[in-house]
Amino acid sequence: MDNIQNILSAVLWFAVLGGAMGILLAIASKIFFIPPADERIEEISEILPGANCGGCGYAGCSSLAEAIAKGEAKTSACVAGDEALAAKIAQIMGVPPEKPIRMRAQVMCSGTAEFAKKKYAYEGAQDCFAASKMSGGDKLCPNGCIGLGTCAKACAFNAIKVVNGVAAVNYEECQACGRCVEACPKQIIKLIPYDSTHWVGCMSVDKGAVTRSYCEVGCISCKICEKACDHDAIHVSGGVASIDYEKCVQCGECVVKCPRKIIWSDKSQRVSIIIEPEKLEDK
Repeated sequence: MDNIQNILSAVLWFAVLGGAMGILLAIASKIFFIPPADERIEEISEILPGANCGGCGYAGCSSLAEAIAKGEAKTSACVAGDEALAAKIAQIMGVPPEKPIRMRAQVMCSGTAEFAKKKYAYEGAQDCFAASKMSGGDKLCPNGCIGLGTCAKACAFNAIKVVNGVAAVNYEECQACGRCVEACPKQIIKLIPYDSTHWVGCMSVDKGAVTRSYCEVGCISCKICEKACDHDAIHVSGGVASIDYEKCVQCGECVVKCPRKIIWSDKSQRVSIIIEPEKLEDK
């Protein structure tokens, strides 16, 4: 009888112990669960450019691929890609294709060597941030391009050169990654729609008389461009003229009426800051 009780007791304890272990294993499996790899991540990674430029807002192409697969990023999020790439990614994700809006970097400064006055001769490190620590750089204009090429060094696509003291963008090579925007201590590089033909080549915020004292072509906030536009596409705010590209129809009235001639179109830029690839020169 005692033997039977001992056997039953042992079986009961084993059953309790087994049940407890089973519960612990079930809990552990949930805590340490590793979901199966999403095959779409690898598929998307394989067709992304691999530039790891960061223009999409993610650390690199693999991070973007993961975000797209999770539905956290658009299938057209790759700024270095084109419409065909976005369509392929959409096909992998099984969603309708999205047409990406191609952007480009634009340096909003016309203060080349012959137009912008200087306050001293800079002989320090060839870096815009270093130069900006010395009274904002050598140019009298507090918002002018320093022209030491920090933006060009930051560009992974070799799309920027310094021409005659001002950074210029090669539109064909630019992938709108935004690294130059982040690299500019003056914050005068903007991303605008690639097909836009007009841009304001000045970021001065000073009054007209002050701007005239340090730059022969700086914006004087006269608002003539604003008054000339029939589409409400250009406004002067805080002393800076800027174009609303959603409203701009590229009529060119602002280009014609600007007394300082610093609202540009691709066909009317001065030779000194021309941005056609064949005109770019190494600094």
